[in-house]
Amino acid sequence: MTTSSSTPSTTASGLVFRPAAERFHSQLDWLDSWHSFSFSNHYDQAWMGYGPLRVINDDTIAAGRGFGMHPHQDMEIVTVMVEGQLNDCDSMGHAEVLRAGEVQRMSAGTGVVHSEINQGDKPCRLLQIWIEPISTGIAPAYEQKPFAIGKGWTPLLDPEQADSAMAIHRPVRLWRAQPGAGETLSLALGTGRQGWIQLIDGAGEAHGHPLQQGDGLGYGAGKLEAFTAGSGGADLLLFELC
Repeated sequence: MTTSSSTPSTTASGLVFRPAAERFHSQLDWLDSWHSFSFSNHYDQAWMGYGPLRVINDDTIAAGRGFGMHPHQDMEIVTVMVEGQLNDCDSMGHAEVLRAGEVQRMSAGTGVVHSEINQGDKPCRLLQIWIEPISTGIAPAYEQKPFAIGKGWTPLLDPEQADSAMAIHRPVRLWRAQPGAGETLSLALGTGRQGWIQLIDGAGEAHGHPLQQGDGLGYGAGKLEAFTAGSGGADLLLFELC
């Protein structure tokens, strides 16, 4: 087990910064995975998650390889495909291909077994996200949708399923955006909510804090109001957590 004793970096503005280079790293001949929070054999009590956000893994999987059948229980699992494709088969009877631009949500509930194999001819990249459900012991469920990502916020998760977003068993919201160079996006949160920004690609700045690919930034309501993309634009996720 890899352990560390790092302390979350809190800025003068009350933001929690997770630098890309300080994430946990797993590397095999077929997998290159960066973990924003403690995962598998990587453990740090200071980085067990952010609110109900438990896992953000940035995975690159070689062609023809992947994760064999393995179990999950009592977790909301969201997969955001960035590049390539991933074949998913599960004990609920699904056998689906997840392609770039698509999002999959799986409620593991009372228990699911599934595999994730890259059956394409080139490496694929994805962000897999785990969110703690509001209650345990629910029936397993699966859903997958394509999303056209633009410069503004595209909702991927929404408890009211606004704009065709998917809902999970916790009232959190998740958006993705790809602003161009110098473009600014609002990041205001509802009262009592926490936010987390995850940079998929590119760079930018939030509240005077520079962000690069792989960086994460957590904040509370009223702490952060805008993100401005860098000279090459950006691709980012925004979570509203409760």
